[in-house]
Amino acid sequence: MTVLRFLTSGESHGKALAGILEGIPAGLSISAGDINRDLKRRQGGHGRGGRMKIEADHAEILSGVRWGKTMGSPIAILIENKDWENWQEIMNLELRDQRSGLKEVTRPRPGHADLSGSIKYDTHDIRNILERSSARETAMRVALGAVAKKFLEEFGIKIGSYVIQIGSQGSGVRGQELNAGRLLKNFESAEKSPIRCPDKKTSSKMVALIDKASKEGNSLGGVFEVFATGLPIGLGSYIQWDKRLDGRLAQALMSIQAIKGVEVGAGFEMGRMFGSGVMDEIFYSPPHPPLAKGGSRGDNISELGFYRKTNNAGGIEGGMTNGMPIMLRAAMKPIPTLRKPLRSVDIISKKPFKAAYERSDVCAVPAAGVVGEAMAALVMADAFLEKFGGDSIAEVKGNYNSYLKYLSKF
Repeated sequence: MTVLRFLTSGESHGKALAGILEGIPAGLSISAGDINRDLKRRQGGHGRGGRMKIEADHAEILSGVRWGKTMGSPIAILIENKDWENWQEIMNLELRDQRSGLKEVTRPRPGHADLSGSIKYDTHDIRNILERSSARETAMRVALGAVAKKFLEEFGIKIGSYVIQIGSQGSGVRGQELNAGRLLKNFESAEKSPIRCPDKKTSSKMVALIDKASKEGNSLGGVFEVFATGLPIGLGSYIQWDKRLDGRLAQALMSIQAIKGVEVGAGFEMGRMFGSGVMDEIFYSPPHPPLAKGGSRGDNISELGFYRKTNNAGGIEGGMTNGMPIMLRAAMKPIPTLRKPLRSVDIISKKPFKAAYERSDVCAVPAAGVVGEAMAALVMADAFLEKFGGDSIAEVKGNYNSYLKYLSKF
């Protein structure tokens, strides 16, 4: 990221999570309520663990905002960990009381950062590793992403997500086959689902599968889609490898804990098709007057009059937005913490043990989708500001409107 910068800090059972977001222009209306809505969405979804009953995440804006508007300075956010009360002795910041009798965690869990992290950071207490590598950190990413979303909304850009698969149960919904209107309707339907799946029938099957896994002490992964509508043509670039927007978005999604695969548009399916069935053909129709709602050309007719009838590219060609909705898909592995633990080896005694169990979810794919929205929003806001930068919202809007005028003359 070149214009926006952000950092998060905090441990899973520490006092709080902290985050700083720099680069948001002055004059953006923002409140804790805007952030808390997404924090609540992240904590929902069938299959979440017991901690969601303890934590009710709320953001406190510490700096960068005055009288409800950003100041152009770094925005600092704090999210208190309510569970801190139960972990004060274990996570104490001061010197350890040797009389406490607290045991170190020495049994690494397969699928976690435990063993590699302990070796890398020279510790035999895995607690030091699992606390920061935990997906609890994503609460702050969602908070910062909510600010990026609010910025993008100023320009008519909307971002959403929904679940399309849990374990063996998959939905027939494929985002690249839908126009912006259908994507937003699917998003609305998903928000009413206990599993954030827009398909009611499939949603029920997913819930039943999660219940089965829970009874068996197992866990489940799945696949979610993230979409963005309203993005102008030309964000990102083909000039250098690290400027390509699809690469930046893929990295952002892959950085989410437990994500093991990312696709753009039709993704891997393209590798099984002929070129004639993959490329999104280009058509032209005079942009004025606009096509009536429900017309046959699709919903993403740009100011230039060029449009596509398909979106296999997922809205990105040559590392740049092409005016169609951006479609991203991410696969999340099953949560590795199991009530019926797998085999492992104690890192001190080297003796075989059943891996340690930390309170965990059975399935967190619905929550991962919300995190995916946040990460995509941060990257897209960064790309938007690269092209239409300014120190205030008014300046950015002026630059953006000038670009739209340019498009109309192309």
